[in-house]
Amino acid sequence: MEQNAHHSHVTFDEILNFWAKERPDATAFEQDGRITTYAQTDDLTRRLITLLKDRGIAKGDRIAWLGKNHDFYFLLYLAAARMGAVMVPIGWRLAPREIAYILGDTGAKLLFCGDEFVETAQNVSQDVPAKPQVIEAEAARRAASELPHASYEAPAVDDPILQLYTSGTTGNPKGALLSNGNLLGLRNPGNEAGLEWNFYEDGDCMLIAMPCAHIGGTGLMNIAVANGIRSEVQAEFTPVGVLEAIENGATHMFIVPAALQMVVQHPRAADTDFSNLKYLMYGAAPMPLELLKQAVKTMPTAKFLQAYGMTETSGTISLLPPDDHSLEGNERMRSAGKAVPGVEIEVRDSDNNEIPRGEIGEVCIKSPSNTAGYWKLPEATASTIDDDGWLHTGDAGIMDDDDYVYIQDRIKDMIISGGENVYPAEVENAIFGHPAIAEVAVIGVPSEKWGEEVKACVVCKAGEEVDEGEIIAYTRERIAAFKAPKSVDVIPEMPRNASGKILRRQLRDPYWQGQDRQVG
Repeated sequence: MEQNAHHSHVTFDEILNFWAKERPDATAFEQDGRITTYAQTDDLTRRLITLLKDRGIAKGDRIAWLGKNHDFYFLLYLAAARMGAVMVPIGWRLAPREIAYILGDTGAKLLFCGDEFVETAQNVSQDVPAKPQVIEAEAARRAASELPHASYEAPAVDDPILQLYTSGTTGNPKGALLSNGNLLGLRNPGNEAGLEWNFYEDGDCMLIAMPCAHIGGTGLMNIAVANGIRSEVQAEFTPVGVLEAIENGATHMFIVPAALQMVVQHPRAADTDFSNLKYLMYGAAPMPLELLKQAVKTMPTAKFLQAYGMTETSGTISLLPPDDHSLEGNERMRSAGKAVPGVEIEVRDSDNNEIPRGEIGEVCIKSPSNTAGYWKLPEATASTIDDDGWLHTGDAGIMDDDDYVYIQDRIKDMIISGGENVYPAEVENAIFGHPAIAEVAVIGVPSEKWGEEVKACVVCKAGEEVDEGEIIAYTRERIAAFKAPKSVDVIPEMPRNASGKILRRQLRDPYWQGQDRQVG
């Protein structure tokens, strides 16, 4: 297979040089009918480096993107990766205050944006000390096409090129630093192991519909470009968009369970030809067995791969392979699979010792894809990555005798709603200021549509009453709408343990009875 020819390339600069020679006319990006070939990608990214340098960007500087998925974002990210600047994609659903925090934290000098975000970008950038220059995507593309190629020095393999923000369990989001080596470091071990899903053919196409500010969005482009295939970029996920992309030749995709449910239940799914789809990767949230069975039935030719990973591991570090999926369902389908080649996984106790198989502990990861740490947060880095380089995920899990990992619950109580991460502490902080509320605890409850949805449990101050709608509206003024509670329970008192800690599980349990409480 010709894939082996570029086995050792571990930077995007080497990869683009390779494909521009090897497959110059092959499509690298397609969006809304606009096609960018590998030769054009090589050419445009070199011109974009000139644009960045002309605006004072040097190796190690941050540039930010505010917008939906856009082929230009990916070109900008590749240009940054070639010259060693660091791309920071910002979730477009975030509230202005949250966007401002990330911009301030990065010190980004330039903020590129999709056309529908220009106004937000301009308003927010006024409030940030660095006052980043706002540049609209189409204008930047036009400007870059007139510029000459820049001379540049590619970064070292371990220099960061991507800074993805992951919401902390407390306080502000943290910027995980990811390098060329992190983002591409598991390809060679996977290829050497001969994993069939690691190999891509000429006509293959990766659908990118998950948001680019998440590893599940941008990470797909890393895979596609590394393998010299087409990325079909969609601004955002829609069920119809996915169905059309598959008919248009998408062979590979990643999807979260809530989105998959919308696809298989869409009226058009019944007469969609799914035969182009080779691999459907899913993960990031609980996948109900009934939904998985329905998906396997709807897409009979596709092979299903469950991926488990996180921003801090540059994405997938364990996989449940197609062979472990069956129509009738099986015990292994409840697991997150096994470590991919090049990764070690151990389940450890609170003293950081590995524990016997079958016992519950914290899932810990050692991998070349692990982040070197969080931007400007040495304490958070030290508490996540131990002295031996093991990353502590905060997920509680069990490993069986065959090395399959079963995630039991989130140590950190994170709620994953429609593929977006919501941390209770952040929502609680937003609600807590309400004048009528004495105490609040936020939990995830099962949702037909979103997998999980946010519920607030509140105790009123003496003599006060609150209305559910009013609390929801109050929260939405303060944080992104997707994080706000969908429902509110007013309760007489908070369940607490002897040391005063709120027993979330006790609040959560009644809603999860008879449900599989499980994380993908």
